[in-house]
Amino acid sequence: MINDLLIQNIEKNIQLSKTDSEQLCGYFKQKVISKKEFLLTQGSICKFEGFVLEGCFRVFIIDNKGNENILYFAIKDWWLMDIDSFMNQKPSQLNIQALEDSKVLLINRKDKSTLYNSIPAAEKLFRIMSQKAIVAWQRRLIRNHCQTAKERYHHFIDTYPQIVSKLTDKQIASYLGITHEFLSKIKKP
Repeated sequence: MINDLLIQNIEKNIQLSKTDSEQLCGYFKQKVISKKEFLLTQGSICKFEGFVLEGCFRVFIIDNKGNENILYFAIKDWWLMDIDSFMNQKPSQLNIQALEDSKVLLINRKDKSTLYNSIPAAEKLFRIMSQKAIVAWQRRLIRNHCQTAKERYHHFIDTYPQIVSKLTDKQIASYLGITHEFLSKIKKP
């Protein structure tokens, strides 16, 4: 069933009755995204919060110099969105692009608000998920300030082995904030 993975993800954070789980899932709409297709582009407003059923996405910005900077990747059983654009309804600074054919479940702002009113535990769910996301961002920021590029690379491949095989060295380098050439040096034994 399409929603089984979403329900499993939710149950990592809170317990819902079967009725509430089914009702919650009803607010999400499935979308198929082709490889290289954008789910969000810089300058548009993020109208969704997404849950990845299949595939892999990169979330990135293009800086003033035209350089691509990858903030994170999202694979099966991960969430993706531009929280600033979604919450504040302002143009996004981010791009979200499928790196392979993918499927996502999307919920819009109106439905998320209705969901909070119809299932009060949903607000707790998204609060817990937001807290976990903040912890992950904080840890990454600390690593970026306190670890060498080589240490960050090894942490990435050790922590996310299921992602590494889907990515090019250029994409990994962009995520790590280093050049492709420097990554090649790091990878040499």
